[in-house]
Formats: sequence, structure tokens, C-alpha cells
Amino acid sequence: MTQFNEQITLSSGTTLKNRLMLSPMTTQLSFYNGVITEDEITYYAQRAKGLGAVITGAANVQDIGKGWPGELSIAHDEMIPRLSELAKAIQGEGAKAIVQIFHGGRMTSRATLSGEQPVSASAVAAERPDAETPRELSEEEILETIQAFGDATRRAIEAGFDGVELHGANTYLIQQFFSPHSNRREDRWGGSLENRYRFIDELLKSVFSAVDTYAKKPFIVGYRFSPEEFETPGIRFEDTIWLLEQLRETKLDYLHVSLNTYDRIARSERYSDKTILEYVHDTLQGKIPLVGVGSIRNRNDVSRVLAHAEFAAVGQQMIVDPEWAVKLAENRDEEFVVKPFEKAYQELYLPSPLYNFLKARYQTTPNV
Repeated sequence: MTQFNEQITLSSGTTLKNRLMLSPMTTQLSFYNGVITEDEITYYAQRAKGLGAVITGAANVQDIGKGWPGELSIAHDEMIPRLSELAKAIQGEGAKAIVQIFHGGRMTSRATLSGEQPVSASAVAAERPDAETPRELSEEEILETIQAFGDATRRAIEAGFDGVELHGANTYLIQQFFSPHSNRREDRWGGSLENRYRFIDELLKSVFSAVDTYAKKPFIVGYRFSPEEFETPGIRFEDTIWLLEQLRETKLDYLHVSLNTYDRIARSERYSDKTILEYVHDTLQGKIPLVGVGSIRNRNDVSRVLAHAEFAAVGQQMIVDPEWAVKLAENRDEEFVVKPFEKAYQELYLPSPLYNFLKARYQTTPNV
């Protein structure tokens, strides 16, 4: 079985010192225009210690893709200097710096977009309270969005990041194109699984083209996905297995499953004998490393995840226990923060935007 302190060299040629990652999480610490703040840099630097890689929270590739206030932006060249400072701060603690790039699609609002109507694959509102009906993207806009992911990758390279992660999970735009709930198109971007996958396929081409053109050293490209949707119609686990069969043949360095608990079972009866993590790992056939995630708090959790994955990404525990990875490596398990997250965060000094976001989160059900 994989040990958390083992090195690994990815297909791009990048070597990570261990199998632990910081899971990408929303912090709402950026300025209103997406520029990185000192609080944000401090937050990531504090949590980079002892990790193989840090994946930042989602950074929008277009202004129309902004999902919430205080969100990172990688949509303009003017963002590069501060992005560079963030990358250096993470790398200064010995971790690889990966920026997650995304587009919120319909999972945003006119208020967040300064009055602009949200966009998506189709003009279908999300099934959530107060959801706004998006405007369907035109063919030209789809191609511009695909190019925007390539441009964001260039900016990540120029800022000195070690990689990007495409956020194809949590019901945002990439997932919206693959989902039969949000994608009702009748052109080449919708309908069959193959057509709904086209957006992902073209995104990968755009991103890897930027890597080939601009990267002067190995550069990581990862992809995060959600295994199933609750809506009808929606993505079923069978659809995700098909998606993974396509992605495992690409040049991706890793795939990252989005789970609230690593032992979650799929809703599909056909895939109920093992955990989602196990089925995903089996499907990948060892061709692409898998990042497992979901309520990892202690050494046993890490071991259970690494039994069916090559990496363990730690999220909420790292918010409330910034030096958790160092404690793990030094066998200081008795020092782990063990209080429930909804109580533990209140005992830390956290910048107000993050504190208020966590307060709201623990009063609602997270979108997983």
C-alpha cells in the first residue's frame, strides 16, 4: 500500500515529495476584483508546511465566470504579479503550487456579476433556492471560454505556479456541459455523452497547448470531478465511469474526485458493493494517479484513502489545524485538532471573510 511520505513523479516529470495535498477550498479572501490579498498569501503559506502540493481555491478564468465574492481571479494579465507572490509563498514552504482554474457558469448571480446574467450550456436554472436562469452560451462564446482556460494556464505558468487543476466538479461550468440537467443543447456540444464530453476534450487541448507553448519546465495539469448528481436528469455514476475511461487516456497528471466523505457509496445499485473511491481507482487502471478526499482527519483516514488512491487531499482539517501535515510526519498525532469543525474554526484567528464564510457554511449543507 502507498505510504503518505513516498515521493512520486508525475507524467509531466514533476516530482512531489509526498502524497499529501491541500484540497482546494473557498476562502473568500481575495479583493472584490479577484486580486490576491496578504491574508490569502499568509493563509496558504501557513498550510503548505509538510505537504507535497497545495491546490488553491477556484480562480475564475473570465469575469463572467466569477462564482462568489472574494474569489481569486486569473482572468487578466494584471493578476500575474500577485499570483506570483502566492506561488512563491507556497513553494517557500516546500510544496508544489497548483492553482485551480474554473468558471462558475450558472452557479452564480447577477449580484456577483455586477448585473450581468449568468451563463451556462443551456438556459436551465440550477435546482437550488433562488437560482437564476442563465443565458445559453453561443458557439462563439463557447470557443472564447475554451481559449480563456488556455490563457489562464499561460498566466499560471508566467506566475511561476507548478500546475493547474481544471475544476470539473461541484456543478460548475465544466460539469454543466457534461450534465444532461444543465446541458439541453441540440448542437455538437450537447445530446450524447460524446457531445457533452466535447467541451472537456477541447478544454484539455487548450490547456495542454498553453503548456507546450509556454512552460519551460515540467508543469502539472490535473482535473477534478464530481461522481454523480442528484437532479433528474443528471450525471449518474455510470456516466462518470464513462468519463473516466476517456480521461485516463489523456496526458493528465492526476484525477481528483470530489467527495464529502472518502467512504461514500454511489447511489447507483450497480455500483453499491464498494466505495466510490474504490470504483474510480479500479476504473483508472493505474494509468493516472487518483487524489482521494473527504473528511480526512487522522493517520487512519490517510491510510484508508491511500489504499485506493495515490494521493490524499486534506481540506477542512487543514483549515482548523494548519500544521497537521507536519504533526503527521513527526508522529505527533496526539496534537491533532479533533473538535468538530463547526466548533474548531471558532477558536482560531481567521480573517473576517473566511470566518464569516465558515460560519455560514456550518449552518447549511455544503455543495459536494
